[in-house]
Order: sequence, then C-alpha cells, then structure tokens
Amino acid sequence: MARKRKVGNLLALAVLSYLTQHPMHPYELSRTLRANGDDRSIRFTHGSLYMVVGQLERAGFVTARETTRAGARPERTVYALTDAGRAELRDWLRELVGEVTHEYPRFVTALSLIGVLPPSEVLALLRERLDRLARQRAETRRILAAARADGVPDLFLVEEEYRLALLDAELAFVRSFRARIADPDWSRPWAEFHGESVPVPPEEES
Repeated sequence: MARKRKVGNLLALAVLSYLTQHPMHPYELSRTLRANGDDRSIRFTHGSLYMVVGQLERAGFVTARETTRAGARPERTVYALTDAGRAELRDWLRELVGEVTHEYPRFVTALSLIGVLPPSEVLALLRERLDRLARQRAETRRILAAARADGVPDLFLVEEEYRLALLDAELAFVRSFRARIADPDWSRPWAEFHGESVPVPPEEES
C-alpha cells in the first residue's frame, strides 16, 4: 500500500534522482530535466521546481551546499542530496515499480459517461483522437530512433518504450471501439436514445 510521503510530488523524485549525480542549483536541475526529456513525463515550471526543492530541504532530503553569484545574475544556491534523501529516493522508486495504484485518467472518465453524446458525434471525436494518437506515436518513435542513433543505452529509453506501448494499446482500443459503434446490433439502442440512425461504418483506419 502506498504510504504518505513528506514530499509527494513526483517532480521531487526526479530532483532526488538527478542529485545523485552531483550537487546542482534549481536552474541546472531544470535544464537537465528538459535536456533529458523528463518534461514529457513530469509537468513542471521553474516556479514549481523551486517550490519542490524548498520542500525537500525542509524535509531533510536535500541540503544547501553553497550560494554563488555570477556578475549581475541572481544568487544561486547549490543543493546536495542527504543520506535521508537517498534512502527516500530508493524507497519511493521501489514502491512505484512494485505496487499498483488506481489512477483516474481523463479518457477513462469520458468513456464512463460516453452515452451522453450521440454515437455519430463520438465516432467523429474518436477519429480526431486517432489522428492525435498517431502523431504522438510517430513523435515517440522519432525520439527513440534519434536517441539510439546517438548511442543512448536502452536503459535510459524505457520510459519512451513504455509510452509507445501505451499509445499502441490505445490506438488499438479506439479503432475497436469505433468498429463496435458502427455495429447496428451494438449501438442501435444508444442511437435511438439520441433520435438518430445507426452510424455508418468508420472509414478504413490508417
């Protein structure tokens, strides 16, 4: 069972992870997160990053090592990982990898209420979703190919491989769902509720 963390924001987990390399100031952490594509997995801003670093310091997981100033630039405080922070990082990762927690994806919520919309409209919306999913899939495949061409080990690409697997699964589900909507035996009661005929079969999927 997932336990309550002193700092529960997943951005904190990324910060702790990168501080295992060497002490950094928040600006360097932000640059490193973006350079490694972590902004595709974790939503953050400079403000939220500074806030999380402050929370980690108050929790005893990081400590201020030094504060420097270069010319007229603002002061920058360099933070280092503490032993407590290293232990928290490992315990948190073990929990995330080994335990399954219930999540609430937006699309699942929409599917649970999909009958509110007429099937003809849902068909059109799912067609739009398929197009967007296909673009995301193509972009993820491009990222993987470019990283491998640059010699990045597969160990550091597993999150993109997982993202690609999820996209493949959702593409397959949406195509299947559109085909079911076009089946008169399946969708007739739904269509009649909205006062429309059974939708025409979807066009051949790409």
